Amino acid sequence: MADDLHIQHRITSLIDEEHRLREALQHGSISAEDERARLGTIEVELDQCWDLLRQRRAKREFGANPDEAQVRDPKTVEGYLG
Repeated sequence: MADDLHIQHRITSLIDEEHRLREALQHGSISAEDERARLGTIEVELDQCWDLLRQRRAKREFGANPDEAQVRDPKTVEGYLG
């Protein structure tokens, strides 16, 4: 199980990749379709990372073991409302 710092580093890595993709599109080194496809994957993984981090913080706050938090499937994290 990843700790908070590992999750935060993964989030930073994904955001950096997102920026690189946008730059690559601007420079014409990738197509818009390729950018959209990879960005979609990145966005889902970012949502999963943020969800896992929130779960860990909530468990810690209420006296539970944060290592019991689990990565939720994309359908769950993408289906949250408001």
